[in-house]
Amino acid sequence: MDQTPDSSPETLIADMGRRARAAAGSLAGLPTTAKADGLRAAAAAMRTQADAILAANALDVAAGEANGLSGALLDRLRLDPARLEGAAAGVEAVAALPDPVGETISASERPNGLKLARVRVPIGVIGIIYESRPNVTADAAALCVMSGNAAILRGGSEAAHSNRAIHAAFAAGLAQAGLPADSVQLVPITDRAAVGAMLKAEGLIDMVVPRGGKSLVARVQAEARVPVLAHLDGINHSYIDGAADPAMALDLAVNAKLRRTGICGATETLLIDRAFADPAPILAALLDKGCELRGDAEIRALDPRIVPATDADWDTEYLDAILSVKRVDGVEDAMAHIAAHGSHHTDAIVTQDAATAERFLNGVDSAIVMWNASTQFADGGEFGLGAEIGIATGRLHARGPVALEGLTTYKWVVRGTGQTRP
Repeated sequence: MDQTPDSSPETLIADMGRRARAAAGSLAGLPTTAKADGLRAAAAAMRTQADAILAANALDVAAGEANGLSGALLDRLRLDPARLEGAAAGVEAVAALPDPVGETISASERPNGLKLARVRVPIGVIGIIYESRPNVTADAAALCVMSGNAAILRGGSEAAHSNRAIHAAFAAGLAQAGLPADSVQLVPITDRAAVGAMLKAEGLIDMVVPRGGKSLVARVQAEARVPVLAHLDGINHSYIDGAADPAMALDLAVNAKLRRTGICGATETLLIDRAFADPAPILAALLDKGCELRGDAEIRALDPRIVPATDADWDTEYLDAILSVKRVDGVEDAMAHIAAHGSHHTDAIVTQDAATAERFLNGVDSAIVMWNASTQFADGGEFGLGAEIGIATGRLHARGPVALEGLTTYKWVVRGTGQTRP
């Protein structure tokens, strides 16, 4: 839809919310096959309209380069045929996942004969506010539809052309399959006031999911009058224990930082146990691959190319080829550093000592904790969840990669035979 000249962002969002509410009512009652067929049709439409989507993305990338976007942000923004095919395949993967709607979570029978069950149901209308990555348009839409929710998407202005093209294809596919036209709506304006209107849309939007930088998430948490499923910074740590295998530690450190620096699962701080005999080859490998290292005094003594770390570095999500490095006194010291500076996203330990690993896995309070694995695996697809709507770093409702199950709630279903309460 196009915004009419006299419609305010509040009026626009209110209208979208009412139409989303009606669509959500229809989606909630659809069988799994109908939702899956809709997603497969949406994926096919994305492929059919690939040239238009890539042309739109080229406009966004060119504007981003002209506006001085960082290399990491440009990487998040850029689509190519392989990435677009990956997005379409991701939609099909969601269609193939088990449908959580209607699942019985638990069941019991009371002494009076009442039969109780907790049954999964859709949340209703989900608002997703995101930046940079146009693939989120398809990922979020697919997850919402398959879990029986209507979606209102508000992408960043830097990806406006890409988001519109992907949404147009996705919506066309849903409509072709007979799903409600308002199942997935894209906010058609880039006015920041539209975000504020979404955050205040009580009764129209049931939950908001922010995916973006610290300033976006902070604004959402400060202004929201609807529940928020927060996706905070990925200030992730990889800790190399004294009992780590040196070759494994080198491979994991390089991959966790440099495979893709602009994703939220990238390691931003490397902690190295003082009992680990020779960290120099790991540091050299990172430096030789173009990674800037910022270290404490002990680390800087190992390679003259390492620059001093400031206090702010331990609390920074670089999303770039920059890594802060620190030596620590064993797993307890590493865990204390993570508790003080981490964002409860993803933290990993590299060690051959199972007892130390279990201490780390049990003691680190993050949504994802790993043993002898790259933090780059912090992804819903890698967890077998299909696409993800974000990595939830809070402690309520859902935690870690949020996919279909995380977009449902439950209701109690009580079946009786005429019981009255004494």
